[in-house]
Amino acid sequence: MVIRRHARSNPTLIKLARNLSSEIQERLCSSAVESGPARFNAFVSRVTDPPDSSGESLPLSGKSIAIKDNIATSAFPTTCSSAFLQEFTPSYDATVVQLIAQAGGHISGKTNCDEFGMGSFNINSVYGPVLNPFQLSTGGLLHDNEDRSAGGSSGGSAAAVAADLCFAALGTDTGGSIRLPASYCGVAGFKPSYGIVSRWGVVAFADSLDCVGVLAKNTGRIRDVFDIIQRYDSKDPTSAPQDIRRLSRHRSASRLEELKGLSSGLFNGVKIGIPREYFPSEMQPSVTAQFRVKLQDLKERGAVLVPVSLPSTRLSLSTYYVLASAEASSNLARFDGMRFGSKVQHSEETDLSQTSNIYAASRAAGFGPEVRKRILLGTHALTADAFDNYFLQAQRIRKVIKTDFDAVFRSRNVLSRDPPESSSSELDDDDTKVDILLHPTAISSAPRLSEPLKGVDGYLQDIMTTPASLAGLPALSIPSGFAGDDWPLGMSLVGQWGDDDLVLRLGEAMEQTS
Repeated sequence: MVIRRHARSNPTLIKLARNLSSEIQERLCSSAVESGPARFNAFVSRVTDPPDSSGESLPLSGKSIAIKDNIATSAFPTTCSSAFLQEFTPSYDATVVQLIAQAGGHISGKTNCDEFGMGSFNINSVYGPVLNPFQLSTGGLLHDNEDRSAGGSSGGSAAAVAADLCFAALGTDTGGSIRLPASYCGVAGFKPSYGIVSRWGVVAFADSLDCVGVLAKNTGRIRDVFDIIQRYDSKDPTSAPQDIRRLSRHRSASRLEELKGLSSGLFNGVKIGIPREYFPSEMQPSVTAQFRVKLQDLKERGAVLVPVSLPSTRLSLSTYYVLASAEASSNLARFDGMRFGSKVQHSEETDLSQTSNIYAASRAAGFGPEVRKRILLGTHALTADAFDNYFLQAQRIRKVIKTDFDAVFRSRNVLSRDPPESSSSELDDDDTKVDILLHPTAISSAPRLSEPLKGVDGYLQDIMTTPASLAGLPALSIPSGFAGDDWPLGMSLVGQWGDDDLVLRLGEAMEQTS
């Protein structure tokens, strides 16, 4: 049996979602607040039947997997948490959903998210905000003034995992949309290397940045799901070729063979880079203090800590928002009420001689304020007057950011124009080069929903996560302790492109030290 939330049947909830940026202090109306697991607002549709583990023994048999609402599923509506797609149910499953089902996984439902994946706090949803379940899940009392964000845009997936509503959940990460919620909710979240997991069937936000990833209580569970979905897909033109995949897997396996102490929680021989630029002035002091505790722990277990510099980091946030918004303005052009999306009847005074006037009413009513803002920003960046100064300049900076990362990793980038022909020439013996980078995932713990971040401050949370997204690198956020307010913090491991297995294995070993 499928239980679905209908935003259209609750005008109060829609109004709250649409005006949340200015009225976040108002509680969800009583008709929207439900008892039990639904109090977190993590799911927008969900099956009540438990997973069947009595059949054939498969890797994910008996395991419940939740799916973010911007990933196509034929058994559930795919609304992208938008009023525009309330009536849309795909006739097909995304490749990742097919792979999970073939491996025996039980698709338990669709999770709430920021509309079309645009947001850092999961408050831009037609279904209302997702509440961070951390305090309740640890036995505390959730007071009205302690309602906190689950992070975004994959907040529903993170909340479902944190509240033990599923074994693992799929999310999408464009600029930090998996890692940030993972940090806020005290769970693990993994963004794979760009092109390793198929995007076919994912409603696009920014094609060159979007990645499908996994959230779970620990890295071991993430590996269980990631091993299933990391397949080449001929239907996805951005899917990494098989030969490149084999090369990168062999490289990671060779390095892991050298690091025999990881199974015992020892990091002898592991070089961990600490980027100087990842401690901005906006970072809460307790975040830095807790991170130092973790570094000391790793050092005592044999890790070699190497200070590194990524000079272009300061430009990453502005670069990301120019590129992501430009791609979004193009991708969302298809939602016009005729090809995709619910159609709104135009007024009698509308000039029908221009096609744009016909679908303008549908787009104005269907898209929320954050989506409209980013469409306008992206459209401006692509105009003839702004193209060179904004879009092309952002592309140039993105290339420099990738070069910064390549300069500090021990592993060479197999996507370079002249990749090495054999694994023996893939490694750099320079003592200053590192296996992975480690940094705090967010500049603070989960913000209170009663204290909205206004203006540019609402986008600063992405400052730690956008660089790895722009470079297409694998990044894993794992719990690292607690801030001064006793809410969870995360730290992120970032590896060279294709070193996904290395990042996950090192993350798993770090969890043993936590």
